[in-house]
Amino acid sequence: MAKINRNDRLNGEFQKEIYEIISRKLKNPLITEMFSVMRVDASKDLSHAKVFISIYSTSEEKKKTTFEAICQDAKKIRYELAKVIRARTVPELHFFLDDSMEYAGKMDKLFKTISEGEKRD
Repeated sequence: MAKINRNDRLNGEFQKEIYEIISRKLKNPLITEMFSVMRVDASKDLSHAKVFISIYSTSEEKKKTTFEAICQDAKKIRYELAKVIRARTVPELHFFLDDSMEYAGKMDKLFKTISEGEKRD
């Protein structure tokens, strides 16, 4: 069985807690779209963490507004995270838009189109 190191455990805990903070504790009216915290990559010294957010929306404008609101609340999120995480330091959070789910959906649609085209031949 593979050993899970401390950093991997903390990344998983950060991921879960950041989602809870954004969805339940922040009362930002600009966060209107459904989102998911896909991954958190904290540095070894826990000084910084990359937080990958996926936002599900049909409107690019609403998607952008929601992401910008999350980025603007980074300090509030870090403050709330410090309350629940039992670690000496809580990393500075840097948010990135993760469009891997969107890309996977487009690829799936493309593969289905190709597959249907082959069935007709």
